[in-house]
Amino acid sequence: MLYIPSAGRYENMQYNRCGKSGILLPAISLSLSHNFGTIDIFEDGRKIVHHAFDNGITHFDLSNNYGPAAGSAEENFGRILKQDFTGNLRDELFISTKAGYAMWEGPYGNWGSRKHLMASCHHSLKRMGLEYVDIFYSHRPDPETPVEETMMALDYIVRSGKALYAGICNYDAEQAKQAIDILKSLGTPCLIHQSECSMFMRWNETHLPEVLETNGVGRIASSSKGLLAHRNLQGISAAADRAKPTNFYIKKLNEIARKRNQSLAQMSLAWLLKDKKITSALINVNSKEQLNDNLSALNNLRFAEEELEAIEKVLD
Repeated sequence: MLYIPSAGRYENMQYNRCGKSGILLPAISLSLSHNFGTIDIFEDGRKIVHHAFDNGITHFDLSNNYGPAAGSAEENFGRILKQDFTGNLRDELFISTKAGYAMWEGPYGNWGSRKHLMASCHHSLKRMGLEYVDIFYSHRPDPETPVEETMMALDYIVRSGKALYAGICNYDAEQAKQAIDILKSLGTPCLIHQSECSMFMRWNETHLPEVLETNGVGRIASSSKGLLAHRNLQGISAAADRAKPTNFYIKKLNEIARKRNQSLAQMSLAWLLKDKKITSALINVNSKEQLNDNLSALNNLRFAEEELEAIEKVLD
């Protein structure tokens, strides 16, 4: 199958500036955390990547441990790059990967040591067949390794040309501030912070957005929308509502979404992207149809004040 990208791929996507950098990221980015491993059908994943790029999604997010098996998402993405994104097309892609979760046996296969990050970066590039990634993340803070060591490793990875930018993932406000300050002192500013965020998961909303905005760091919000999928709206009985309060929330939120002529998944993405502090919403999908459903969220990103109040009342 010869892949020829759509000539109009940039026409309908919204691009947002990442912090105070020169980088623009698509409002919706694609995570390869699911459906791209050895247990999945390669051609299905390949079609999803093609369709994403054809619709202006330039940012593809991976990690060394995505699969299963760990590493297989990078390997499969590398196959797609080799087959379909040759020549100058690589320059139109913004590719990120991460290290910090368990990858191999022994004391160096996990967490945030310089040893682990350097080895992980090397293996990730090899699996994808790349000379560099656009962002290399510390996937999580390490309670045992000094943050200075982790940030110095990110700084070296950037300076050695193996990544263009450094990022941090799952750092709380205090941890993020420390990491950002160290990277800034080293001369490698932190480009972006990635963390889970959705209507149902707002544990890090108190101080983190302020820290990132003050320091000119972009934010990409990953959202597990399984709870918000249409299939979860079906067959929810009154008894289930009482047993699982989340089901009640979903039904109430779905009523608001319907009035906005959106699916609940679409409204959840719009709810994230209404916040100008969020550069991009990170999604994972299992089909082109699901990807189209998510992309349609961009058609209605505005919320009336009464809609926001109704959403907060449901979630309060």
